[in-house]
Amino acid sequence: MSKKQGLWLGMTVLATILSQPVQAAEKVDLARAEEIVSGRCFLCHGLEGESASPIFPRLAGQHWEYVAKQLGEFKSGKRKSDTMKPQSEELTSAEMKALGVFFESKKASARPVKDAELMAVGKYVFNRGNQFSGLPACASCHGTKGLGTPQLPRLAGQHPRYTEDQLKQFNSRERNNDNAVMHTVASKLTELERNAVAEYIATLD
Repeated sequence: MSKKQGLWLGMTVLATILSQPVQAAEKVDLARAEEIVSGRCFLCHGLEGESASPIFPRLAGQHWEYVAKQLGEFKSGKRKSDTMKPQSEELTSAEMKALGVFFESKKASARPVKDAELMAVGKYVFNRGNQFSGLPACASCHGTKGLGTPQLPRLAGQHPRYTEDQLKQFNSRERNNDNAVMHTVASKLTELERNAVAEYIATLD
């Protein structure tokens, strides 16, 4: 393959990747999504997915595929939640996708650093894990900026309390709808590491 052909192929792949969110948006009813958000979702997650309460996740900037998957699993009962099951039961798959695209289009915001020393611990664990306990780095799956993938959630900017709660649920197997690797990861975190990494994640943008 020539250099020119390689460049053309690279540009084609990049254009395809960049067009995916647009293509997804073209196939959903965003007006319907906004109606659902303003009618019910905003009470916990905010109109822009910003979630003022630390016990509810921030959805702004989250991958639409991940949002749609979680809604489907709340509806089926695979992911257990007394709050989300009744909220998702009447949603169609098209509405779940539309809600995902709606929230992904919103701008996520980071939290300012509050404790520099705790941040240092969290940053270390997030990027390097803990070789002494066998804890893998969070960044190895979620990326160095915590942006995740369509299959793995965006963590950047998430409420520390919510992140900690989910890690505890993975550890206790109360949450088992997602990657089973998280059960092992959560079980290896000390209380300090869990708190520190949650606080660090909140500062990522």
